[in-house]
Amino acid sequence: MSRTAFLVGLFLGLAPSLATAQDTEASIERGRYIVTITGCNDCHTEGYAEAKGDIPESEWLKGSAVGFRGPWGTSYAFNLRIYIPAMNEDEWVAYARNVIQDAWPPMPGYAVQKMDEADLRSLHKFIVSLGEAGDPAPYRTPPGMDPGAGPHVIFPGAR
Repeated sequence: MSRTAFLVGLFLGLAPSLATAQDTEASIERGRYIVTITGCNDCHTEGYAEAKGDIPESEWLKGSAVGFRGPWGTSYAFNLRIYIPAMNEDEWVAYARNVIQDAWPPMPGYAVQKMDEADLRSLHKFIVSLGEAGDPAPYRTPPGMDPGAGPHVIFPGAR
């Protein structure tokens, strides 16, 4: 085999893996963009809105201890860096399509449910790329139960 034939064969053999790596990186970048423009960080990153987005990416999506109290009880923004990597991409897409519409306010599950599949997969890739970090956010409290002394936003109709 000539050196040229070897190099061509080597390149052709590597080309699919290079394309896959580039596709994955582009998908991660798309996920980063979606997280940034859709407001995911506003609730799922402690202090993000108050800092006008000036929070290092290493701190993104770790959830929040700020509760959202309304007729549904008190809900908290999940630590997505623990929650999402526990699902593979297909499980995440199924969850987003079939479960998340029932998310507790103010989570706009109805909007996530309407995302196209490629964007949902990009979100998953980006969140997984951040690595698991942080602690779980508090679990929701039912209506009428005192959420405790932690900070919370009170919506009309809270009990």
